[in-house]
Amino acid sequence: MEQTVTETNIKGLTLKGRGKVRDIYDIGSELLIVATDRISCFDVVLPTPIPDKGRILTALSHFWFDRTRHIIKNQLSEKKLSDVVKDPKDIELLTGRTTVAKKARPLPVEAIVRGYISGSAWEEYKKSGNVCGEKIKVGMLESSRFDEPVFTPSTKAEMGAHDENISFSKMAATIGSELATKVRNASIAVYNEAASYALSRGIIIADTKFEFGILDGELILIDEVLTPDSSRFWPVEGYKPGRSQPSFDKQFVRDYLLGLKWNKTPPAPELPPDIVRQTTAKYKEALERLTK
Repeated sequence: MEQTVTETNIKGLTLKGRGKVRDIYDIGSELLIVATDRISCFDVVLPTPIPDKGRILTALSHFWFDRTRHIIKNQLSEKKLSDVVKDPKDIELLTGRTTVAKKARPLPVEAIVRGYISGSAWEEYKKSGNVCGEKIKVGMLESSRFDEPVFTPSTKAEMGAHDENISFSKMAATIGSELATKVRNASIAVYNEAASYALSRGIIIADTKFEFGILDGELILIDEVLTPDSSRFWPVEGYKPGRSQPSFDKQFVRDYLLGLKWNKTPPAPELPPDIVRQTTAKYKEALERLTK
């Protein structure tokens, strides 16, 4: 049964902050992260939620955290929701939407891995032949596969601001060369593992965004992992370079918004019911294909 949660206020817990999608509570040595049904596009939170989106994001993130833990440690604590929240009504509302996460120091950059050229990378390539300032081979078509995954970091913008693509050298200057190299290597390793598995399930992971933190001096994977919010998921069937691809992610919503006269700044327009229904269906299909 679909359920919509746009904002939470959990009895007895301290709200640390609200992100574009997640509500974060401080529970001492750890955090309780709640995935709501808010959706953001172009770094703006839309007024219309997507029912059950938070549960889908949580289920997929936990699936990938478990599948990639041999590559890099992650934020997941051994605690359960019932160890942290006691009110039965809160537990009912939050079930399937929460992550009890170890507290890490988030890095001030986002790690993006692109296996295929699309989105802003394609737009930049058409103009300059570059992707995030790096020269790319000539003759690529929209949605073409790169010979090797391309690592393109970005800044981590505050609510309402836009992320900015940066070079690896600028990332290294921001967090240090050794740490930047670890982030790049871990990002590509996790992407390669996930992309290979997803392909066997009929999904192409065109690109994805990772976030990392430092815990006890060690790099770990945090936030969300390989979800329809943080990735481009394309169906294998019908894939053809030279055009944009159908998707199982929020690119569907972006495409709708791009057809409107909206300047990508708040306030964002409402989404019509048919776009909401189709978006929920696409997210659910991604979950079902990947996790059965």
